[in-house]
Amino acid sequence: MIKIEKDINGKLPEVWIFSDPHYNHKNICRGTTSWRTLDGEIPLEQTRDFKTLEKMNVAILKGINENVGQDDILICLGDWSFGGFESIEEFRNRIICRNIHLVLGNHDHHIERNREDIQRLFISVSHYETLVIDKKTFRLFHYPIQSWNGMNDGDIHLHGHVHLPPNRKFGQGKKMDVGIDGHPEFRPYNIMREIVPIMDKRDVMSDMPNDHHTERLLNSR
Repeated sequence: MIKIEKDINGKLPEVWIFSDPHYNHKNICRGTTSWRTLDGEIPLEQTRDFKTLEKMNVAILKGINENVGQDDILICLGDWSFGGFESIEEFRNRIICRNIHLVLGNHDHHIERNREDIQRLFISVSHYETLVIDKKTFRLFHYPIQSWNGMNDGDIHLHGHVHLPPNRKFGQGKKMDVGIDGHPEFRPYNIMREIVPIMDKRDVMSDMPNDHHTERLLNSR
């Protein structure tokens, strides 16, 4: 569990979250991709509009470093980097934030295996995480979940993996894709300022029909 509490002055630290940076991933960059549709065209919706890989990398870093402070907390929900093992540390070294937690994605196999003790670059590495900020609880996973622990109590599910655009990043109820591609400014989200105000207005709902976890039941525990 990642538990964020107020300091002695009653202030919470800034907590940011994002997913799927895909640092150094040439195929997600439109100017360098080898991906093609069946008719031979570049898949525009699956690629980022950058001419070079370095321009994409710089944009990822700019979105992080111009918003996330050195002493803030940054959580990445997976698919950290591509382009070889060396890209993992290269990306980490170019981020000024000192406190990064990683929830593993499907492309993070070197980090999962802890090759050359690479997990040392992060405060924590996990497959699934619960985040508590003051009185708010979040269930963090790289993949979208249809029904999650605490859903009926208003717990918020944040995920990545699907690279949804801004107009499609919300699932049913208190569920959101926090992939960097879905942020209008191509950067991490501030959890308390950007996510919580939206989620507080959303009803408890599930993607699955007749999910009893969305109902308030007597003697349900």
